Amino acid sequence: MNLERRIIIGLITSTEYLQQIHSVWNADLLESQMAKRLAGWCTDYFEKYKKAPGRNIEGIFYEKLKAGLPKDIAEEIEADILPGLSEEYEQEQFNLSYLLDQTRAFLKERNLIRHAEKIQELLDAGELLEAEKMALDYKPVISGGGADIDLSSDTALQRVDKAFSEASRPVVRFPGALGEFWNAQLVRGGFVALLASDKRGKSYWLLEIAIRGRKQGAQVAFFQAGDMTEGQQLKRICVYLTKRSDLKKYSGEMYQPVKDCVLNQLDSCDKEVRECDFGIFEDRTEKEVREQITLSELKRLLKENPDYHPCYNCEEYDHRPIGSGWIEKVDTGNPLTVEEAKEAIETFFIQNKRKFKLSTHANGTLTIKEIKALLDVWEREDGFVPDIIAIDYADLLVPETRTEFRHQVDEIWKGLRNLSQERHCLVITATQADARSYEQNRLKVSNFSEDKRKNAHVTAMYGLNQDPKDREKQLGWMRINEIVIREGDFSNSNEVYVLQNLRRGRPFLGSFW
Repeated sequence: MNLERRIIIGLITSTEYLQQIHSVWNADLLESQMAKRLAGWCTDYFEKYKKAPGRNIEGIFYEKLKAGLPKDIAEEIEADILPGLSEEYEQEQFNLSYLLDQTRAFLKERNLIRHAEKIQELLDAGELLEAEKMALDYKPVISGGGADIDLSSDTALQRVDKAFSEASRPVVRFPGALGEFWNAQLVRGGFVALLASDKRGKSYWLLEIAIRGRKQGAQVAFFQAGDMTEGQQLKRICVYLTKRSDLKKYSGEMYQPVKDCVLNQLDSCDKEVRECDFGIFEDRTEKEVREQITLSELKRLLKENPDYHPCYNCEEYDHRPIGSGWIEKVDTGNPLTVEEAKEAIETFFIQNKRKFKLSTHANGTLTIKEIKALLDVWEREDGFVPDIIAIDYADLLVPETRTEFRHQVDEIWKGLRNLSQERHCLVITATQADARSYEQNRLKVSNFSEDKRKNAHVTAMYGLNQDPKDREKQLGWMRINEIVIREGDFSNSNEVYVLQNLRRGRPFLGSFW
């Protein structure tokens, strides 16, 4: 999809886009006759109804067809624009800010080209004085760089409206307590990093965010920087989609954590919506249940209490620290086969036309410059503009310059921040915590490795925590806490519990406070 087609799609589908671009719009600068016609219809509709035509573009097209629309243009519109238009843009997110940047640059370039062509025509005709006069009379179609704003103009109100809507609209959304905890940071222009010690599931979480975002309409670019091979990454994606491991030792019957309420477990709840009428713990406090319970104890209690039912029915559950975990037995069957893996890819990605670019690189070879170059190629050749860029992971990226190591690290993290700003997308990555983290129960802002300026470039950084004795790992519990939040108050002690089953490729099964 070339830029002119993306511009036309924006004019058809987005009222915000029309509002932002209307004051500088000039359809004559488009090259395609089809694009000029469609752009004219869209701007006429906007001027009359103050909104984008959307699906009404089909009605407009058939009216113009009856009125004598040229056959070649009609055929091009019918073949290239109308098929699948509503379906494509109902399931895809719309990167307004990035398209606005591209449109402004496009209009500037086309205006300069048109002006230069007119000057050249005069020169070719021997009209030197007229050519010189035209050169001196050049007027830019857009003044400034597109990034400036006059707060005394009507445009300022449009920019404020866009700033608030983008800041409050997550590119990817999680349910329950985890969603309340971090959805506000998973927005366009965000640069979010996950901090964890080794083998805490950083790569699983990056994939969780990427695929969940893809389900919700976000286009995803996933860069594997050397932590895994392409084959390993593809296997992990297939395991995620099917919830089944390709390894026998992780298949068949297993215990899996499920959400429960500590008040239900202690039999101290009398709400009508409660699932169970008895508890499973005696002589325990809420703190002891959450901080001392073990997997072996839960297995025993499950066997002794087959009629016990976990509960998280009340409205308070997602907002109060009353959550806990229970377990259930699941049977995943035989190990995942290659045919079943292919079927999962076919069903999720191919049949639903869900774009998800996976780019795999050997350790120590991927740079920010190469990431940008690949994004440019995909945009030019395939019309692919990512809403989420996931990089697994930042510590494996290579700097462009050779300086002191900590300055190289700073350069990489600056580059990742630039990527989120330049592309108006969510950039997510992970980074290794320092050696002290292995003995800590909860990560802190001081647990950075290599260079503390990492914390300065992110819009948010979260810690992935499990106790050093692996009690929580065995239970399938993880605590995610705030390390850095650029907007608003934050505290390293603010954390949310998540339940997971990595044997089935799932780092997120539910969450509670």
